[in-house]
Amino acid sequence: MPSEEIAPIVDRSPAAARKLASRARRRVQGADPPSGAGLPRQREIVAAFLAASRGGGFAALPALLDPDVVLHSDRAAVLTGASVRPRGASAVAGTFRGRAQGARPALIDGGAGAVWPAGGQPRMAFDFTITAGRITGINLIADPGHLRELRLEVIED
Repeated sequence: MPSEEIAPIVDRSPAAARKLASRARRRVQGADPPSGAGLPRQREIVAAFLAASRGGGFAALPALLDPDVVLHSDRAAVLTGASVRPRGASAVAGTFRGRAQGARPALIDGGAGAVWPAGGQPRMAFDFTITAGRITGINLIADPGHLRELRLEVIED
């Protein structure tokens, strides 16, 4: 089934649905999480995104984002004040301007991402989809049950 048809069923963007399907296939096949090729570059892109969103480099935010980027926030993230589903580089960049102060770089199921910890526990995960050097999707995950299912590893700066 195409990702475009699955996406509304699982309340995700097509890019996020593709990523979920890819992760599921790897798990079923017993493959290791993605690493090696592309991960260092993905980590650079996420680090640049976090630095720009924290302040001082706001003009750099849209350049890191694909023109058709989609931000998806789960219900728990929306309850914390996250935007529901902005689309496009300008809208997504505006959502993050000055708002990722507490976010820390992390590996999420082996891929580059970020977490927002509070009280020593991850309260929100920023799961990035990066294609051809640009962020094409960001999933904000704050549901405690979903967070427990993720393999999260905070990367110390």
